[in-house]
Amino acid sequence: MNEIVPPPSPPPIVRNDYESIRELFTKNVVPSYGRFELVLSHGDGSYVFDVTGKRYLDLGTGIAVCCLGHAHPAITEALVEQSRKLIHVSNLYFTEPQGRLAAELVKRIGDGKVFFCNSGAEANEGLYKLARKFGHDEGRFEILTATNSFHGRTLAGIAATGQDKVKKGFEPIMTGFRHVPFNDLAAARKAISPATVAILIEGVQGEGGVTPATPEYLLGLRALCDEKKLLLLMDGVQCGHYRTGKFQSFQKILEGVPGGEKFLPDGLSMAKSLGGGFPIGAFWVRAPCADLLSAGTHGTTYGGTPLACAVALKILEVIDKEKLAEQSQQLGAWLKSEIERLAKTYPTVVKSARGMGFILGLELAENIPAFATSDKTPALQFVNRLHAAGLMTVPAGNQIVRLLPALNLKAQEAGEGIAIIENLVKSLV
Repeated sequence: MNEIVPPPSPPPIVRNDYESIRELFTKNVVPSYGRFELVLSHGDGSYVFDVTGKRYLDLGTGIAVCCLGHAHPAITEALVEQSRKLIHVSNLYFTEPQGRLAAELVKRIGDGKVFFCNSGAEANEGLYKLARKFGHDEGRFEILTATNSFHGRTLAGIAATGQDKVKKGFEPIMTGFRHVPFNDLAAARKAISPATVAILIEGVQGEGGVTPATPEYLLGLRALCDEKKLLLLMDGVQCGHYRTGKFQSFQKILEGVPGGEKFLPDGLSMAKSLGGGFPIGAFWVRAPCADLLSAGTHGTTYGGTPLACAVALKILEVIDKEKLAEQSQQLGAWLKSEIERLAKTYPTVVKSARGMGFILGLELAENIPAFATSDKTPALQFVNRLHAAGLMTVPAGNQIVRLLPALNLKAQEAGEGIAIIENLVKSLV
């Protein structure tokens, strides 16, 4: 019998061996991402380092994921401690961390119940199923979503997403979703059909350009959904978890607004910062509909493992103890005021500031001469130049650069980031 020879192991990663790491990706990883020309090795707080040893201030945090920055000791301790007890047993059994985390999320949102999964796309899938279950007996299944929205990369997620570019090549698109203009209550009312069962929006559109919902829009949608017996669903995957200064963006948007204290959606998806980098997603369902998805109607193997829930609980503990909600409000307001200052000082490069707290957008002016000779979008060119200057962040569309820092970003780090951005802006005038 011939001896079976196992395939060779990948070569060891050398600290500064950029090309060999790139080659591993080229040969072995599906090319589904447009990756930046950076090979990262480790992080510390709000900084990451590439394999050449260059340091970058990270104001992108894995697209709003690393809410406590990189290599936070509390997360490491939670992982180690829980992994010594119980990592996974499936959802056929009860575990304390999942129950405790659900209680913490309910406390921060409102009366209801929580389902745990592994990602934002999965959390949104749960909301779609909730809506269909809610309207099934009446033959209602259609969900209205907003133009420029983003709800994930599953087949239902791209159908729900109000951006044509994510749908190309995946036709026929799953039925049951229609898109209406964001922040346009009249358009939502006009679009409702006998098949409509729910309206799904983001409190702050992240991928769509850092555009917050208005208080009037949120309150109007709530009244409209109550009138038409529709579910009002919110995608809080990117804009949630204290990124706006409140646990969920609607709480910040409606702060101090008459009637805002009574507002609740019927369902809300979460992920990203929930696990601070450890994969976990969840959706919360308001009390009247919280038992719609009964045993056998929805499930997941890995959702709500003791390990994931222990990390998420520790993150909430750190946020509360260190008052990071206030930090994101106050330092975020300063960052936004600095972007507004840049817009006034350099109007040929910076057009405006968008967003709130630690979900901010820097909108670039049109027709910046330095970007005219490239076929890359202005936002992508701006981000690449920031990388060269030692700052990491992410674009949103063609003209918007997002700032999504860790909630524990320090004031001097925020100042460092603005200085790097201003130096780049000056060079483009």
